[in-house]
Amino acid sequence: MKSNRILLLLVASLFTLFSSGQVTAQAPDPVTLVKAGRLLDPRTGNVLSPAAVLIEEGKIKEVGAPAKVQAHLPVGAKTIDLGGATLLPGLIDSHTHLLLDVIVPPVAESARHWNGDFAPALLLAIDESPIKRAFLGAQMAREDLESGFTTVRNLGHSGIDGDTELRDAINAGRVPGPRILASARKLITRGEYVQNLNPALAESILKQEFLLIDGPESARQAVRQNVFQNVDVIKVSADENLTVPELAAAVEEAHRNHLKLAVHAIDKTAIQTAIDSGADSIEHGNEATDEQLKQMRDKGIFFDVTATFWGGFYTKIAEPSIVMSPALRSELAASDERRRKRVAVFVQRILSSGVKFAAGSDMCWFYPGKTRGQASATMFPHLQDAGMPPLDILRAVTTSAAELLGWQDRVGAVEPGKFADLVAVSGDPIADITELERVRFVMKNGQVIRNDLTSH
Repeated sequence: MKSNRILLLLVASLFTLFSSGQVTAQAPDPVTLVKAGRLLDPRTGNVLSPAAVLIEEGKIKEVGAPAKVQAHLPVGAKTIDLGGATLLPGLIDSHTHLLLDVIVPPVAESARHWNGDFAPALLLAIDESPIKRAFLGAQMAREDLESGFTTVRNLGHSGIDGDTELRDAINAGRVPGPRILASARKLITRGEYVQNLNPALAESILKQEFLLIDGPESARQAVRQNVFQNVDVIKVSADENLTVPELAAAVEEAHRNHLKLAVHAIDKTAIQTAIDSGADSIEHGNEATDEQLKQMRDKGIFFDVTATFWGGFYTKIAEPSIVMSPALRSELAASDERRRKRVAVFVQRILSSGVKFAAGSDMCWFYPGKTRGQASATMFPHLQDAGMPPLDILRAVTTSAAELLGWQDRVGAVEPGKFADLVAVSGDPIADITELERVRFVMKNGQVIRNDLTSH
């Protein structure tokens, strides 16, 4: 009996400790002044130098020259001086997968499976403990935030409720992480992603990760199931089996519930299905034609560009993980070169089309030697190598991404009334976009997450 009382007292003490810790973590300083050598506005490209940002209760109150802003500083306010650094809005990753961390399998293992590089890891994620996966998601979220991604849109591969629960835990201050727009389970047609599962178990396995579309009414029901899970966005994967009536029903049901709908669409048929159905964004869109880009522009459909495998990414993550034969090395080198030429043309077509676009990492891969945030940030040099100007890249992960999310009134710019989500780099990201791979200061909601710059 005595041991039980001691155990109860210990649990109560731990509860008090963690509860008080959460309150402290959630409460930003009432008033904070952030000073920096430069403030870059991605929307206009203008630079304010020097710059100061006044923050109250987690939101931006005033932006301007230090002398002007300091005149309104109350007694006792905290000052953070970032020296000559360049201040920017918090970065937005509009397409990520925080609860998936795919390790490239051996070549022989991959060859045994349909979708062999991806499906085995996806099935492992479905089969393993949801609690284990939740801890993985918490780690990925923290690492993204530490690299400057203060807002992300998580588009599937999270189990039934992994990303919605992670979002809620972050919002409650239980774990650190970016603001998350969660989509819960992805809507797919039968046969996407995985095939040839054990017939006795296939339905149960698939339902842990996906909601199946089999006609317009089932598409509506799938959206409603995710609405029950309190999602922020609906994600549909379109292939040649998905019809316009099915996708249009999902779009209508999402919009009825005031949610945007994002469509994974790679080939021309799937892209056209997404366009004709009135989707809010098209993810990837690798085979989009000039006419389809024009239709997207005219309809106001966002193009979410994912540069994941550009810049020889697959070779970089595979090399440390698997034994490569000379033939495979040669094949990957040739593939990287073909992709380099293809995406250079692709980017120029996007830029000249006038379509609204954002950029997402689509990160779900284990990158040896890098945190998840560092792996996500590899999209910046990939986009520049493909010919996208640095200012367009910055807009694609700040102001334009905020509009894609429907959060332009909250994030994406350093402006009064928006959340105090800020990052800083030592140099000039317009001159060198790789500065975004070396974020030195991160603030979310007025709280300092990371500061590697001189502060006093």
